[in-house]
Amino acid sequence: MIQLQTGKYKQAITRLWKLAITGFITFIIYIVAVQYNFLWLFGGMPSLQELENPKSQVASVLISEDGVELGKYFRENRSPVEYEELSPNIINALISTEDARFTQHSGIDLRSTFRVITHLGRAGGGSTLSQQLAKNLFDTRRLDPTEEGPSYKGLLAKIPIVRTVIAKTKEWILAIRLESRYTKQEILKMYLNEVEFGNNAYGIRVACKTYFGKDVNNVTVKEAATLVGMLQNPSMYDPRRHPEKCIMRRNVVFSQMYKYGHLTEEDFNFLKERPLGLSFKVENQNTGDAPYFREALKKQLQEIIADINSTRDDEDKLNLYTSGLKIHTTIDSRIQAYAQSSLDEHMRAEQKLFYGHWKGRNPWVDEKMHEIKGFLKNAMKRTQRYKSLMEEFDGDEEEVWKVLKTPVKMTVFSWEGEKDTTLSPLDSLNYYKRILNCGFMAMNPNDGHVKAWVGGINFKYFKFDHVRQSKRQPGSTFKPFVYATALENDAVNLCESVVDEPVTFGREDNLDSPWTPQNSTGSYSYASMTLRHAMGLSINSISAKLMKMLGPRKVAEFANRVGIQSTLMETPALCLGASEVSVYEQVAAYCTFMNQGYRIEPIMILSIEDKNGNELRRFETTTKQVISADLAYKMTYMLKGAVQESGGTAQGLNRYNCAKGNDIGAKTGTTSNYSDGWFMGVTQNLVAGVWVGGDDRSIHFRSLALGQGAKMAMPAYANFMDKVYQDKSLAMAGFKKEPFKKPDGADLGCNTYTVDSTQVQLPTARPKEEEGFLK
Repeated sequence: MIQLQTGKYKQAITRLWKLAITGFITFIIYIVAVQYNFLWLFGGMPSLQELENPKSQVASVLISEDGVELGKYFRENRSPVEYEELSPNIINALISTEDARFTQHSGIDLRSTFRVITHLGRAGGGSTLSQQLAKNLFDTRRLDPTEEGPSYKGLLAKIPIVRTVIAKTKEWILAIRLESRYTKQEILKMYLNEVEFGNNAYGIRVACKTYFGKDVNNVTVKEAATLVGMLQNPSMYDPRRHPEKCIMRRNVVFSQMYKYGHLTEEDFNFLKERPLGLSFKVENQNTGDAPYFREALKKQLQEIIADINSTRDDEDKLNLYTSGLKIHTTIDSRIQAYAQSSLDEHMRAEQKLFYGHWKGRNPWVDEKMHEIKGFLKNAMKRTQRYKSLMEEFDGDEEEVWKVLKTPVKMTVFSWEGEKDTTLSPLDSLNYYKRILNCGFMAMNPNDGHVKAWVGGINFKYFKFDHVRQSKRQPGSTFKPFVYATALENDAVNLCESVVDEPVTFGREDNLDSPWTPQNSTGSYSYASMTLRHAMGLSINSISAKLMKMLGPRKVAEFANRVGIQSTLMETPALCLGASEVSVYEQVAAYCTFMNQGYRIEPIMILSIEDKNGNELRRFETTTKQVISADLAYKMTYMLKGAVQESGGTAQGLNRYNCAKGNDIGAKTGTTSNYSDGWFMGVTQNLVAGVWVGGDDRSIHFRSLALGQGAKMAMPAYANFMDKVYQDKSLAMAGFKKEPFKKPDGADLGCNTYTVDSTQVQLPTARPKEEEGFLK
């Protein structure tokens, strides 16, 4: 009997051994089958190359010339961090909560896995950090191929439970392979760079910045616990939408840290009662510095990347939004900040003035200052919203206007901050049409580096760029090209006097009817004056007289040669700036005068590096001498006239520090009906242009006192330059008060003397008859 029972036990043990061995062999075969996708049943696995060079979407960063991050291009906002940069608080919170035995296993924690399978011990996941990293990096559960990555779908993927088991198996295999190729520190770094924290924050660096406004090396225990707690479910534990749940989850992290000795009991009890202490600011295309510049640069960068990709294999091709490029720009973060703050201060005051000026009236008027009837309805008909609604309602205009007049909740821009309100789309258009806008660009004329770019008052609400995209009539800021053309062609010389008197264009000038340009005062002085005095006071009749001598074609050709790229109308009205140009072009053209006659192309990108710091491209500007150095020097002298001549249109600059003890030139510009206010300012190291006006040309001030360039645009420039000169670090970088460069052998050709390092022309004797007339 005993022998019989012993025999049964041996048979049972033998069966168990056979079953165990069979199970083990089956398991090995299964693992191998999954590894090599046997009969295409299980789906593919990442290759060895992918494993050694895992790809994740990394934002490309724009960096200023002084080394400051300006902003990013991204689909997933992710900026990699090195392990050495991480605060110990982050590491301790993560390991305590997600994988307490991280340093003891080799990718799979059998103890935790057994606990999950048998439901023994406290609740918790069985996936190690290495397994989670494998899942996040290679998305082993993706079923459908997309442009963002490969599909790992096999024939068995249609069976739900089987599909999950296969995916889990792949994660085990990948976790072991990752552990064999990377150190524990590298795995932690990769994991923290990969995970999502909600609100378009990918990776720990961006999360720290988004939720607490800090870098990864100085977050507190409380902040680290909050972020680690969010990893379980970023949506559920979003600290803005669900603060109570977020605090509860954060406190679970605290308890884990206390359990594993990273917090004392006293600290644990204190911290779990603390508020979240958020400093939330989500990053998107509307945030960061120089947003208009970043947007203007995007097309150029895409073209450069396409050119680089033309010589690369498909797997090595770059993407502006996902390849983690480092784009070094010419923008100086300090100069950009001063430009932005100066424009903000000025436009806030200008808008208040505009509202008061039009109080009780609509600001859209015709040339006779009469309100334009039906302006808003016609403006609405030009919008994409109106066109889309007309399609949606099959041309039923009554239904469309019903929608457009129905109030809805919305957030609108204001100079006091964003405002939540209820307006109809038509009321919203009415509100926005009354807002003035601006464009500003500053450039170093010596090397072509664009230093500041402000394309409007608020990129989130006003996407249209008024630096390069917008073209407006430049008014009198175009006159220096007329004067320079006259000097170049010896139509006049710098010592010559000209008379302020009417000049009429007629059929001989290809006009159907006579045109006599008027001065801004509406009258003529009939006085004899120097060219510099005439340009300084912006006398229209003198500019017209020079145009009459030269003809429009020569003036247009000269302007195009020095930097104006737009096609110019070859008509007499060109002498008063009737042809539309951009701020970008004006600044580039004025730089030719400051650069001894060399036209220097504006440059915005210095170099592009890949995410590993390898330089892909370096850029240099191009220069070409297009006018003589002597003529350029004469024009710098002429431009000083607006500031120095009695009655000069830019004499107001003398109230500011930037003009004191400094060679500074300027030109104001005001167009018909005061639709556009311009100011161009030049120093030896910085040329800047400002435009201010309504997006719609029929929206403007009603008087020259308020609508001239000296009032609408000059204060913004003056404040900007004052701030630049107050910054000692910028002075060390070369942006300081300096005299204009004088080329060797250059001569104004006039009898001049020097006062405080400024050349001033002696009065020219007037003809006898003019003296008698003036009496």
